Amino acid sequence: MRLSEFDYNLPEELIAQYPLKKRDQARLMIIDRRKATIVHDRFCNLGKYLPPQCCFVLNDTKVVPARLLGHREKTGGRVEIFLLKKLSDGYTYETLIRPLRKLKVGEYVVFPKSTVKAEIIDKEKRLVRFNRKAMQRHLNAIGHIPLPPYIKREDQDLDKDYYQTIFAKKAGSVASPTAGLHFTDGLLKKIKAAGHKVQHVTLHINYATFKPVEEEDITKHKIHYEDYVVSPQSWKKINSLKDKGQKVVAVGTTSCRVLETVAQNKILEGSSNLFAYPGFKFKMTDILITNFHLPFSTLLMLVYAFGGKELMTKAYQEAVAQKYRFFSYGDAMMII
Repeated sequence: MRLSEFDYNLPEELIAQYPLKKRDQARLMIIDRRKATIVHDRFCNLGKYLPPQCCFVLNDTKVVPARLLGHREKTGGRVEIFLLKKLSDGYTYETLIRPLRKLKVGEYVVFPKSTVKAEIIDKEKRLVRFNRKAMQRHLNAIGHIPLPPYIKREDQDLDKDYYQTIFAKKAGSVASPTAGLHFTDGLLKKIKAAGHKVQHVTLHINYATFKPVEEEDITKHKIHYEDYVVSPQSWKKINSLKDKGQKVVAVGTTSCRVLETVAQNKILEGSSNLFAYPGFKFKMTDILITNFHLPFSTLLMLVYAFGGKELMTKAYQEAVAQKYRFFSYGDAMMII
């Protein structure tokens, strides 16, 4: 399986820079694998294309305001710290730091209108230690929403709402599970009223999700790990519904990764490095709702694996021709 098979031509103007004001008015491409057909509609109408009594699986992770803009305590030079992972002591984080080269071990970065300080403790491992343990509360005051690198603007107040799903509960991600962004309270109520069930899982998305595959032989790519949790009650319910013949709808590649990881390893809490590319056998996911993904990305490979390479190649070509909006704030597809 060659990397070059997962490329496509995308005009830059199709990369969505802002969200739609009405989440559920995004365009929806419905791809039927059995019929090999493609239909166009709006996300709010997705119920028209579903079999009865599906089980929707939503990722309830919450995006952390992980991008911190401060300055060196002594010189005043600007410093950007991007939080990647909190370590076990509660004070120390793995980070990305700019400009790392100029900083010295032991010096402090301070943040405007705050008593929070970050000490540089290891440049090679990019570790910083804060003078506060309960950083989540402080992040809400000093942190910025970490928009993806293909959104070419600074974050704004609107992103605090629109870059979170309406069902986000458990803080831990530095990127949004973007297929879930299209749901509104009204649409979820409509889905439940139609007889569908809704269950939640958690997968915390880390910054490595944006790293493209570079190995020409994609099977040699080492995919990143991401932490996940599924409650025993949710897993039991999802399996019960599937055993009755009801279809499991994974909302997003992250929900899909959790479902397929637990189906393989039977472990309800851990870290997943599941890498699905064409040839992968899906055990739990019957229907996949997802946005349009970057060329050469593991997310695109998962979608090709689920929908079939030939049909998904056609779908992406049609999305470009029909001027769909791409990536995090873009439109969606549902593969049935």
